[in-house]
Amino acid sequence: MSEFRIDQIKSQDASRGPNVAGITTFTGTSGIVMPSGDTNYRGGRDRGLFGGGYNTLKTIEYITISTLGDTVNFGELNVGRRNQTSCSSEIRGVWSGGWNGSAIINSIDFVTIRSTGDAFDFGDLNQTIQLPTAFSNNIRGIMGGGSTPLASDVLDFITFTSTGNASNFGDLTLARQNLYAVASTTRGIVAGGLTPARTNVIDYVTIASTGDAKDFGDCSAPKDGSAGLASATRGVFCCGRAPGAVDTIEYITMASKGVAEDFGNATDGRVSLGAVCSLTRGVFGGGYLDPGVDIDLDYLTIATTGDALNFGDLTAGRYNLTGCSDAHGGLG
Repeated sequence: MSEFRIDQIKSQDASRGPNVAGITTFTGTSGIVMPSGDTNYRGGRDRGLFGGGYNTLKTIEYITISTLGDTVNFGELNVGRRNQTSCSSEIRGVWSGGWNGSAIINSIDFVTIRSTGDAFDFGDLNQTIQLPTAFSNNIRGIMGGGSTPLASDVLDFITFTSTGNASNFGDLTLARQNLYAVASTTRGIVAGGLTPARTNVIDYVTIASTGDAKDFGDCSAPKDGSAGLASATRGVFCCGRAPGAVDTIEYITMASKGVAEDFGNATDGRVSLGAVCSLTRGVFGGGYLDPGVDIDLDYLTIATTGDALNFGDLTAGRYNLTGCSDAHGGLG
């Protein structure tokens, strides 16, 4: 197919505006045309991926966040794992750490969210770790806490556009595992976990600046194994263990500090679940039902408090899965 160059078009009326800077080539075969080489194209940000989980699943599946329904197969992780964490830019989804069935691992896998297919090797964390958490903006992903098997306070970071090993970011205020996190474009917020005692502590960092975490406030009760999702301004923590599996949902305003407030309830109490979100809708599911393994996905509107509703189902029940998306609050 021959290229169609926008810089070959001559305007008949120069007063109608300047040329479009930086866009020189359009390619396509039907319908939508996109600027070739434009890796920052922001259309169609509506996909959430769930990956890993018990029992050392390599499976990755996806949903369209704005459309109710069941998950669809995406591909496989490079390394099967559970007890891992994940985060994403609007282009790449990344899974790291976990348990591969015989050992705690430090490997990092990545996929291109808007395509389908198997994951590739990204690099390694600075330590072998399971049950960490992660958060991100569009440039940097930060992974922290977890079990080595001792509870860890270490925070690592990666730059999404460059494969390679993680670098040290700083430390949490408290060493803990099975914790959970949310992010805005500027601030990452980490909550709960096991020290080994269950805690309600919430920490925060400024994503662009390496350094140790600071105190943000507290969750309403000590919990571990929750799932976090966020809009650009609000972070939501879903379910968890306190000490049994609970259905409670609470939220924080990420730009300020303070105590988490009641949001509503999930359709089931569950722990070690996964979550994905757009800027307006959060979807969470799977998890351990105490007893039993959940297949259900719930959804909520992040800006509006209230109970979650049924979204659809995973392809199979599993727990210790984690999610990532191309449109979460950290991406703005």
